[in-house]
Amino acid sequence: MIAAKAIRLVLVLLTVAIAAFALAKHSPVDPINAYLGADIARVGPEQRALIAEKWGLDQPAITQFWRWAENLARGDLGYSMTYNAPVADVLFTRFQASLPLMGLAWLLSGVLGFALGVFAGAFAGSWADRIIRVYSYVLASTPTFWLAIMLLVVFAVGLNWAPICCATPIGVVPEDVTVLDRIRHLALPLVALTVLGVAQIALHTRAKMVEIMQSDYALYAKAQGASRMDIALRHGARNAALPAVTVLFASLGELFGGSVLAEQVFAYPGLGKATVEAGIRGDVPLLLAITLALTFVVFLGNSIADLLYRIVDPRMSRGAKPA
Repeated sequence: MIAAKAIRLVLVLLTVAIAAFALAKHSPVDPINAYLGADIARVGPEQRALIAEKWGLDQPAITQFWRWAENLARGDLGYSMTYNAPVADVLFTRFQASLPLMGLAWLLSGVLGFALGVFAGAFAGSWADRIIRVYSYVLASTPTFWLAIMLLVVFAVGLNWAPICCATPIGVVPEDVTVLDRIRHLALPLVALTVLGVAQIALHTRAKMVEIMQSDYALYAKAQGASRMDIALRHGARNAALPAVTVLFASLGELFGGSVLAEQVFAYPGLGKATVEAGIRGDVPLLLAITLALTFVVFLGNSIADLLYRIVDPRMSRGAKPA
């Protein structure tokens, strides 16, 4: 089983790498023009040729991809034209900034979404259920960038409760940045990603809970005098955890997509913003590295979900279908 998953992972990474490289090469962005920026008018053809030779852009696309794959096999992710630094260093720095944001947003959206879904399903048809459903339906269709802009306008510009941008105060050296400063800069992007992530999990959990509350064993427990909340917590939460875990781990890719937009709005220096910069500048090595890293994380998340299924419902490890 482990060997099969490893082979599948290699094939998925290879396919994603080829697709991402082809898309980058067919992009209208000229990496040399993006690299030169404002100095493009002062650079002649000879200098452009030297720059192309330095970055290997004068080689055919197949040769470029093969050289990148050979370097990757040796553990070399390449060199970023955008940040003028090794791709591995850029990934490590940006990952350090994005991990608290995406990790906390993923965890909070899972916990809050599951709790709201269980409560709404346990009291289906009540005012609380209607409010949770309206909240979920509205936010499930709300663009991340729009919500991020609204949060920025209201809480940063209007009320001045939060900083406008960045992960740390502008002009302050990293050694002088306090934990409170980092929390204040993290708050708005975290709220934007968490609020949107709650909706899908809440809706899926609610649908499962409604089914559970109408099951025979729930009716039997109610006949014995158990309250709705007691039935929901003792009998429903465990079974409702399966779809919630599925949606939670499947949302890793969506979470990264949301972080790209949120980090752009808040100028948060994480992986999402680095992805946009790499795309605008045609930085193929950095784009490929971020794409492969995201693919690996999503694949790992799905594998962890498979293991959690067997913990939540041991019947699945014996091949039985859950009730």
